[in-house]
Amino acid sequence: MLDFRAYIIDAEGHIAGRIDLFCEDEETARQRAQQLVDWRAVELWQGPHKIDRFEPPPRALP
Repeated sequence: MLDFRAYIIDAEGHIAGRIDLFCEDEETARQRAQQLVDWRAVELWQGPHKIDRFEPPPRALP
């Protein structure tokens, strides 16, 4: 198992939380991190290496 970190990024670009992910491979970690996206972005890291950033979908205008 590989150790990854998913960082929840708030609207100002600051880290609002961290979730530790233990996955078999990078692709599985990407899928799990993408599932964490709600109205905030999620960045996936493995150690000091940024793997990807997942953006929330655009909000519908009222």
